[in-house]
Amino acid sequence: MNKQSGSNPNFLKIVKGFILSVVIISFFSFSYVEDLFQVSKNLDIFAAVYKQLSINYVDDVNSSEMMKTGIDAMLEDLDPYTEYIPESDIEDYKLKYVSTQYGGIGATISNRDGKVIVADPYQGFPAQKADIRAGDELVQIAGIALKGKNNEQVSSMLKGSKGTPVKLLIQRPGIVKPILINLVREEIRQDNVTYFGMLDNHVGYIKLDKFLENSAQEVRDALTELKKNNLNGLVLDLRFNGGGILQEAVKIVNLFVDKGVTVVIQKGRNQNKSITYTTSNNPEEPSLPLVVLVNNRSASASEIVAGSLQDLDRAVVIGQRSFGKGLVQQTFNLPYNSLVKVTVAKYYTPSGRCIQALDYTHRDSDGSVVKVADSLITEYKTKIGRSVYDGSGIYPDLFIKPLKYSLITQTLASKYHIFDYATQYRTQNPSITDAKTFKLTDAEFENFVSFLSKRDYNYNSRIEKLLNEVRDEAKKESKLDEVKSELEALNARISTAKKNDLSIYKEEIKKVLEGEIVSRYYFEKGRLEQNFKYDQDLSESLKLIANKAVLASILNGEGTYKSIGKPGVDFSASTGK
Repeated sequence: MNKQSGSNPNFLKIVKGFILSVVIISFFSFSYVEDLFQVSKNLDIFAAVYKQLSINYVDDVNSSEMMKTGIDAMLEDLDPYTEYIPESDIEDYKLKYVSTQYGGIGATISNRDGKVIVADPYQGFPAQKADIRAGDELVQIAGIALKGKNNEQVSSMLKGSKGTPVKLLIQRPGIVKPILINLVREEIRQDNVTYFGMLDNHVGYIKLDKFLENSAQEVRDALTELKKNNLNGLVLDLRFNGGGILQEAVKIVNLFVDKGVTVVIQKGRNQNKSITYTTSNNPEEPSLPLVVLVNNRSASASEIVAGSLQDLDRAVVIGQRSFGKGLVQQTFNLPYNSLVKVTVAKYYTPSGRCIQALDYTHRDSDGSVVKVADSLITEYKTKIGRSVYDGSGIYPDLFIKPLKYSLITQTLASKYHIFDYATQYRTQNPSITDAKTFKLTDAEFENFVSFLSKRDYNYNSRIEKLLNEVRDEAKKESKLDEVKSELEALNARISTAKKNDLSIYKEEIKKVLEGEIVSRYYFEKGRLEQNFKYDQDLSESLKLIANKAVLASILNGEGTYKSIGKPGVDFSASTGK
């Protein structure tokens, strides 16, 4: 029993810190008419319970961990974006939500069977410049063996101050002797704009991966460079962009719409959190034909950009329904260098719609979160009078059926067979053609099939799972003997059919293989360029920009384009179709 905890100065600091932190949260989160006596009373009770546990509990307790558990439990029933960030997690938080810079070697890692594998070295940074490759195993860092260490531990060992040395021991597949590499850490800057360039017919393309610091300036800089090529149109790719800083989204919209236009309205219970954001500068390109690409991973600030440009009839949105995150977070400083990120408001696009898809306030009886029902979805009007709808993300003006890979392709990827073959391919082939034109030959694909002969790539199809369920039910009802032969015959036919999957889905598998192989030579930018020729969303964008009449008819709301995303027979908000 730890009898010292009650008089421990650090413990008292933690208790005082917690009380102050909750008071801060209370100040911003509770309404002004809240009974402050109840607040004070509940804080006193919590602090008293915490103190008694720390003094009297049968076993020693980690006061910091217990406090974090208590805070996390308090926030659990709110929404997943309201969270407590202790001092130990501050740097990771800033990297994820605020800054794009850190000190390190410039590579992502993965853990496979207890081994630390380099997943993706960043072009132009220490790891890549030292010829560390995807597929290499990190064996030691500064003489410390990495066996048994998780990704977080290894990542922490790799990071450090700019200019500090770090010694790595790696094992390269196909090379017997380990390789010792001495690196000097650099400031790793992860660009918000991960790619920009020219497509066919003088159409520019900008890939924006996140909305962190300077993202608007990066888009502006990319646009400036592209304008040197006599632009006929622009594609802004926000697919897989999970959002970030709201103000950066407003600035990006301002590149394409006039000064003084409302971009987004933020409304919170606390009136101080209710803010209208408008454009403050003259636009760079107020009339350039513009397409915005979104998918079900486009969220938050991505939806502000896409939704605002759609509501203002300034851009055509192409792709799939976006994620549906219409909540705004603000970070507050707490004692002892900790933070709390609180959902303070919902945001509304210029038409007045909120695109939040999940209702965290009204849950099912089991506590699960539900989507906004179609019956509760409200119609709004764009600037020109097109109908748009709230409650379920941004529905694109042109819906493109999402690509769905076969089970065999998913299995080959998830079991790292495609990754490992690309690693082998890079070892055997010092160079390839440029990323845009590279194609795997039929002979090379057969080589891949041979590569798989010594590997497990079996999977259970949906039919097999259903047959197993039938078998289990038949056994429960003592009728297995009656249907056993039929079930075995069906399983045999399915197994035979699965053996042909490598041939049936050859082109699909080749496409994924090509992307992985290209990334070994040209990194993530190369992977993106290689996929251009297969990208249906991008293909439709180029067709649309080339057809000015259709583009105008969409933005003018003519014919079938008068209503965008109306719930009903064709699609449903609840299904995300």
